[in-house]
Amino acid sequence: MIAIDGPSGVGKSTISQALAQRTGCRYIDTGAMYRALALLARKREVSVDDAAGLAGLAREMRIGFTVTDGAPTVMLNGEDVTPALRLPGVSEEASRLSRFPEVRRVLVEKQRELGGRGNVVMEGRDIGTVVLPEADVKVFLDAEPEERAKRRYLQWKEKGIEVAQEQLAREILTRDRRDRTRKVAPLAPAPDAVLIDTTNLDPGQVLDRIVALLPGKGRGKAPKA
Repeated sequence: MIAIDGPSGVGKSTISQALAQRTGCRYIDTGAMYRALALLARKREVSVDDAAGLAGLAREMRIGFTVTDGAPTVMLNGEDVTPALRLPGVSEEASRLSRFPEVRRVLVEKQRELGGRGNVVMEGRDIGTVVLPEADVKVFLDAEPEERAKRRYLQWKEKGIEVAQEQLAREILTRDRRDRTRKVAPLAPAPDAVLIDTTNLDPGQVLDRIVALLPGKGRGKAPKA
């Protein structure tokens, strides 16, 4: 079990997917579960401030992770919602609803069930501290806020979505503050996690550092980042 934690824009998804491919493990994006819940709340017209209503949605939703044409796919109640998970506003709503203990309890239980099967690379914000504290390898990725905003800006631009980089920087700082100061499962590295600052590293360099931590140094050849 490999736990990859860190705030938004540090490269968790890119690195975790490449690491899963390198090791032959399953890839689980726990952040996608919160974003999927935000999408479901939109569809059902449940407020992101309605803790009980959100917890009820979380209990009933069926979430699955598959690979389609080599790319990770997220299924919500049998529907492919992968592209919708990254729409503007969804991450912000996911962050807001994640502050409720009753919501986190339901999703953490689902995440532990997925991770407990082993052979998994799981990414999120509390994997090493809460979801899989028994993980074999724990890594906490971080980067300067300006660099993270730049990366997110380029991601949006590639998708044809224009968002001001300054706006993204403000949103990142706001989310950081919320995630790091929440009472339940705050964003923080586990005591035994390896910290990697990705500000001046490319994905291949980060991947190499993590692979070096693995028992047996992983398997196969590292994919191009």
